Amino acid sequence: MRALLLLPLVCLVACRSSSGSGDDAQRMARVREQLAARDAKLVNYQLEGTQTEGDTASAGFTFAYRAPQKMRGTVSAPRARTVSWDGKHLYEQVDASRQFTTFTSQVSAQKLSAFLTEVFTPFVPDGFRAPLLLRSTKARRVTDLPQAKEAVELSMTLEGEAGAGVEVTYVLRWPALDFLAKRTRAPDGTQAEVRMEEEHCDAALGLCVPRRLSRWVGGVKQGETALSKVDLKAALPNDAFTPSAPDGYSVQTRTLVDSEAQESGPNPPAGG
Repeated sequence: MRALLLLPLVCLVACRSSSGSGDDAQRMARVREQLAARDAKLVNYQLEGTQTEGDTASAGFTFAYRAPQKMRGTVSAPRARTVSWDGKHLYEQVDASRQFTTFTSQVSAQKLSAFLTEVFTPFVPDGFRAPLLLRSTKARRVTDLPQAKEAVELSMTLEGEAGAGVEVTYVLRWPALDFLAKRTRAPDGTQAEVRMEEEHCDAALGLCVPRRLSRWVGGVKQGETALSKVDLKAALPNDAFTPSAPDGYSVQTRTLVDSEAQESGPNPPAGG
Protein backbone atom coordinates (compact mmCIF):
# COMPACT_ATOMS: atom_id res chain seq x y z
CA MET A 1 0.00 0.00 0.00
CA ARG A 2 1.48 3.35 -1.01
CA ALA A 3 2.04 5.90 1.71
CA LEU A 4 -0.70 8.48 1.97
CA LEU A 5 0.06 12.16 2.34
CA LEU A 6 -2.87 13.71 4.19
CA LEU A 7 -4.25 16.62 2.19
CA PRO A 8 -7.97 17.54 2.33
CA LEU A 9 -8.72 13.91 3.34
CA VAL A 10 -7.50 12.22 0.22
CA CYS A 11 -4.01 12.40 -1.16
CA LEU A 12 -2.19 12.87 -4.42
CA VAL A 13 0.70 10.55 -5.27
CA ALA A 14 2.99 12.84 -7.24
CA CYS A 15 4.84 10.22 -9.24
CA ARG A 16 5.66 10.52 -12.90
CA SER A 17 4.38 7.66 -14.99
CA SER A 18 7.18 5.42 -16.19
CA SER A 19 5.26 4.40 -19.28
CA GLY A 20 3.67 6.30 -22.14
CA SER A 21 4.90 9.09 -24.38
CA GLY A 22 6.66 12.26 -23.34
CA ASP A 23 3.47 14.18 -24.03
CA ASP A 24 1.57 11.94 -21.61
CA ALA A 25 4.19 12.48 -18.92
CA GLN A 26 4.08 16.24 -19.42
CA ARG A 27 0.29 16.26 -19.31
CA MET A 28 0.27 14.27 -16.06
CA ALA A 29 2.90 16.56 -14.55
CA ARG A 30 0.72 19.55 -15.39
CA VAL A 31 -2.32 17.83 -13.86
CA ARG A 32 -0.43 17.18 -10.64
CA GLU A 33 0.68 20.80 -10.47
CA GLN A 34 -2.86 22.05 -11.02
CA LEU A 35 -4.31 19.69 -8.40
CA ALA A 36 -1.76 20.86 -5.84
CA ALA A 37 -2.56 24.50 -6.67
CA ARG A 38 -6.27 23.80 -6.30
CA ASP A 39 -5.81 22.16 -2.90
CA ALA A 40 -3.76 25.14 -1.76
CA LYS A 41 -6.83 27.35 -2.31
CA LEU A 42 -9.19 25.16 -0.29
CA VAL A 43 -7.64 25.82 3.11
CA ASN A 44 -10.79 26.49 5.17
CA TYR A 45 -14.26 25.35 4.26
CA GLN A 46 -17.53 24.27 5.82
CA LEU A 47 -20.31 22.14 4.32
CA GLU A 48 -23.85 21.19 5.30
CA GLY A 49 -26.08 18.85 3.36
CA THR A 50 -28.14 15.72 3.02
CA GLN A 51 -27.30 12.35 1.51
CA THR A 52 -30.17 10.30 0.11
CA GLU A 53 -30.11 6.60 -0.71
CA GLY A 54 -32.95 5.26 -2.83
CA ASP A 55 -36.33 6.91 -2.42
CA THR A 56 -36.50 7.24 1.35
CA ALA A 57 -33.32 6.81 3.41
CA SER A 58 -31.56 10.09 4.05
CA ALA A 59 -29.10 11.56 6.53
CA GLY A 60 -28.01 15.09 7.27
CA PHE A 61 -24.31 15.77 7.64
CA THR A 62 -21.82 18.59 8.15
CA PHE A 63 -18.10 18.84 7.54
CA ALA A 64 -15.49 21.46 8.43
CA TYR A 65 -11.86 21.53 7.30
CA ARG A 66 -8.96 23.78 8.25
CA ALA A 67 -5.56 23.24 6.68
CA PRO A 68 -3.39 21.44 7.19
CA GLN A 69 -4.91 18.71 9.38
CA LYS A 70 -8.03 19.76 11.27
CA MET A 71 -11.37 18.12 10.45
CA ARG A 72 -14.80 17.73 11.97
CA GLY A 73 -17.78 15.78 10.66
CA THR A 74 -21.29 15.13 11.95
CA VAL A 75 -23.96 12.76 10.69
CA SER A 76 -27.58 12.37 11.81
CA ALA A 77 -28.25 8.75 10.77
CA PRO A 78 -28.18 5.81 11.24
CA ARG A 79 -26.99 7.17 14.59
CA ALA A 80 -26.18 10.77 15.40
CA ARG A 81 -22.48 11.29 16.03
CA THR A 82 -19.59 13.67 15.63
CA VAL A 83 -15.95 12.89 14.88
CA SER A 84 -13.20 15.49 15.08
CA TRP A 85 -9.43 15.57 14.56
CA ASP A 86 -7.47 18.52 15.95
CA GLY A 87 -4.08 17.47 14.61
CA LYS A 88 -3.19 15.46 17.73
CA HIS A 89 -6.29 13.69 19.03
CA LEU A 90 -9.37 12.10 17.51
CA TYR A 91 -12.70 12.66 19.25
CA GLU A 92 -15.97 10.78 18.84
CA GLN A 93 -19.31 11.78 20.34
CA VAL A 94 -22.22 9.33 20.02
CA ASP A 95 -25.47 10.92 21.13
CA ALA A 96 -27.64 7.80 21.37
CA SER A 97 -25.35 6.19 23.96
CA ARG A 98 -24.25 9.55 25.42
CA GLN A 99 -20.64 8.47 24.97
CA PHE A 100 -17.63 10.77 24.42
CA THR A 101 -14.30 9.17 23.50
CA THR A 102 -10.86 10.69 23.05
CA PHE A 103 -8.43 8.65 20.96
CA THR A 104 -4.69 9.13 21.34
CA SER A 105 -2.41 7.75 18.66
CA GLN A 106 0.62 5.50 18.81
CA VAL A 107 0.44 4.41 15.17
CA SER A 108 2.92 5.18 12.42
CA ALA A 109 2.35 8.33 10.38
CA GLN A 110 1.43 6.24 7.33
CA LYS A 111 -1.18 4.15 9.14
CA LEU A 112 -2.59 7.17 10.95
CA SER A 113 -3.02 9.01 7.65
CA ALA A 114 -4.78 6.02 6.09
CA PHE A 115 -6.98 5.61 9.18
CA LEU A 116 -8.03 9.27 9.22
CA THR A 117 -8.73 9.13 5.49
CA GLU A 118 -11.04 6.14 6.06
CA VAL A 119 -12.86 7.89 8.91
CA PHE A 120 -13.38 11.28 7.26
CA THR A 121 -13.66 10.59 3.52
CA PRO A 122 -17.39 9.68 3.73
CA PHE A 123 -18.13 13.18 5.03
CA VAL A 124 -16.54 14.90 2.02
CA PRO A 125 -18.28 14.84 -1.38
CA ASP A 126 -16.23 14.31 -4.54
CA GLY A 127 -14.76 17.54 -5.83
CA PHE A 128 -13.47 18.86 -2.50
CA ARG A 129 -10.38 16.68 -2.44
CA ALA A 130 -7.69 15.66 -4.88
CA PRO A 131 -8.03 12.10 -6.21
CA LEU A 132 -5.41 9.49 -5.47
CA LEU A 133 -3.45 9.07 -8.70
CA LEU A 134 -1.38 5.94 -9.24
CA ARG A 135 1.79 5.68 -11.31
CA SER A 136 -0.23 4.07 -14.08
CA THR A 137 -2.70 6.97 -14.39
CA LYS A 138 -3.27 8.17 -17.95
CA ALA A 139 -4.54 11.62 -18.88
CA ARG A 140 -6.64 12.28 -21.98
CA ARG A 141 -7.89 15.65 -23.19
CA VAL A 142 -11.60 15.85 -24.03
CA THR A 143 -13.57 18.76 -25.48
CA ASP A 144 -17.11 20.08 -25.89
CA LEU A 145 -18.70 18.41 -22.89
CA PRO A 146 -22.04 19.84 -21.70
CA GLN A 147 -20.37 21.19 -18.53
CA ALA A 148 -17.01 22.19 -20.00
CA LYS A 149 -15.46 23.27 -23.29
CA GLU A 150 -12.30 21.47 -22.27
CA ALA A 151 -11.70 18.74 -19.70
CA VAL A 152 -9.23 16.02 -18.81
CA GLU A 153 -9.98 12.35 -18.16
CA LEU A 154 -7.71 10.65 -15.63
CA SER A 155 -7.91 6.86 -15.94
CA MET A 156 -6.24 4.14 -13.89
CA THR A 157 -6.67 0.55 -12.70
CA LEU A 158 -6.63 0.10 -8.94
CA GLU A 159 -4.17 -2.21 -7.22
CA GLY A 160 -4.18 -4.13 -3.95
CA GLU A 161 -6.74 -6.44 -2.38
CA ALA A 162 -9.50 -3.89 -1.78
CA GLY A 163 -9.99 -2.68 -5.35
CA ALA A 164 -7.79 -4.85 -7.55
CA GLY A 165 -8.78 -4.62 -11.20
CA VAL A 166 -11.33 -1.83 -10.79
CA GLU A 167 -11.01 0.78 -13.54
CA VAL A 168 -11.49 4.36 -12.33
CA THR A 169 -11.88 7.47 -14.48
CA TYR A 170 -12.16 11.04 -13.20
CA VAL A 171 -13.46 13.75 -15.51
CA LEU A 172 -12.24 17.21 -14.45
CA ARG A 173 -12.80 20.60 -16.07
CA TRP A 174 -9.58 22.12 -17.43
CA PRO A 175 -7.62 24.00 -16.18
CA ALA A 176 -9.28 24.51 -12.75
CA LEU A 177 -9.82 20.72 -12.43
CA ASP A 178 -13.37 21.15 -11.17
CA PHE A 179 -15.07 17.79 -10.61
CA LEU A 180 -17.48 16.70 -13.36
CA ALA A 181 -17.75 12.93 -12.96
CA LYS A 182 -16.17 9.78 -11.57
CA ARG A 183 -16.73 6.45 -13.32
CA THR A 184 -15.80 2.97 -12.14
CA ARG A 185 -15.90 -0.41 -13.84
CA ALA A 186 -15.46 -3.57 -11.77
CA PRO A 187 -13.83 -6.76 -13.12
CA ASP A 188 -17.31 -8.33 -13.36
CA GLY A 189 -18.43 -5.50 -15.65
CA THR A 190 -20.49 -3.55 -13.11
CA GLN A 191 -20.34 0.16 -13.91
CA ALA A 192 -20.97 3.01 -11.47
CA GLU A 193 -20.79 6.77 -11.78
CA VAL A 194 -20.91 9.91 -9.64
CA ARG A 195 -22.13 12.93 -11.62
CA MET A 196 -21.96 16.62 -10.84
CA GLU A 197 -25.50 17.97 -11.27
CA GLU A 198 -25.13 21.47 -9.78
CA GLU A 199 -22.09 23.42 -8.64
CA HIS A 200 -21.01 26.36 -6.52
CA CYS A 201 -18.41 28.65 -8.10
CA ASP A 202 -16.11 31.15 -6.41
CA ALA A 203 -14.68 33.74 -8.79
CA ALA A 204 -12.08 34.93 -6.30
CA LEU A 205 -10.69 31.41 -5.84
CA GLY A 206 -11.08 30.61 -9.53
CA LEU A 207 -12.73 27.23 -9.01
CA CYS A 208 -16.05 25.43 -8.67
CA VAL A 209 -17.14 22.65 -6.31
CA PRO A 210 -20.20 20.39 -6.52
CA ARG A 211 -23.41 21.47 -4.81
CA ARG A 212 -25.40 18.42 -5.91
CA LEU A 213 -24.07 15.00 -6.91
CA SER A 214 -25.98 11.96 -8.16
CA ARG A 215 -24.85 8.33 -7.85
CA TRP A 216 -25.60 5.68 -10.48
CA VAL A 217 -25.00 1.93 -10.80
CA GLY A 218 -25.69 0.14 -14.05
CA GLY A 219 -27.43 3.22 -15.40
CA VAL A 220 -29.91 3.32 -12.48
CA LYS A 221 -29.87 6.22 -10.05
CA GLN A 222 -29.08 5.08 -6.50
CA GLY A 223 -29.04 8.36 -4.57
CA GLU A 224 -27.66 11.84 -4.34
CA THR A 225 -25.80 14.28 -2.12
CA ALA A 226 -27.17 17.83 -1.92
CA LEU A 227 -25.33 20.62 -0.12
CA SER A 228 -27.43 23.36 1.45
CA LYS A 229 -24.35 25.29 2.60
CA VAL A 230 -20.96 25.70 0.94
CA ASP A 231 -18.58 28.17 2.60
CA LEU A 232 -15.12 28.07 1.04
CA LYS A 233 -13.74 30.84 3.25
CA ALA A 234 -15.09 29.78 6.62
CA ALA A 235 -13.53 31.32 9.73
CA LEU A 236 -12.77 28.21 11.79
CA PRO A 237 -10.95 28.72 15.12
CA ASN A 238 -8.67 26.02 16.50
CA ASP A 239 -11.03 25.13 19.32
CA ALA A 240 -13.73 24.24 16.79
CA PHE A 241 -11.88 20.94 16.34
CA THR A 242 -11.17 20.21 20.02
CA PRO A 243 -14.57 19.46 21.54
CA SER A 244 -15.38 18.72 25.17
CA ALA A 245 -17.87 16.20 26.48
CA PRO A 246 -21.43 17.50 26.95
CA ASP A 247 -22.88 17.33 30.44
CA GLY A 248 -24.11 13.87 31.35
CA TYR A 249 -22.00 12.00 28.81
CA SER A 250 -19.79 9.05 29.74
CA VAL A 251 -16.14 9.87 29.02
CA GLN A 252 -13.34 7.48 28.08
CA THR A 253 -9.88 7.55 26.51
CA ARG A 254 -8.61 4.91 24.10
CA THR A 255 -5.37 4.40 22.21
CA LEU A 256 -4.78 3.60 18.56
CA VAL A 257 -1.78 1.26 18.42
CA ASP A 258 0.42 0.21 15.50
CA SER A 259 -0.21 -3.54 15.42
CA GLU A 260 -2.35 -6.12 13.67
CA ALA A 261 -4.48 -6.32 16.83
CA GLN A 262 -5.09 -2.57 16.70
CA GLU A 263 -7.72 -1.27 19.09
CA SER A 264 -10.58 -0.14 16.93
CA GLY A 265 -11.33 3.51 16.48
CA PRO A 266 -14.59 5.05 15.29
CA ASN A 267 -16.14 3.46 12.24
CA PRO A 268 -16.79 5.56 9.14
CA PRO A 269 -20.42 6.62 8.71
CA ALA A 270 -22.47 4.51 6.35
CA GLY A 271 -22.72 6.81 3.36
CA GLY A 272 -22.35 10.26 5.10
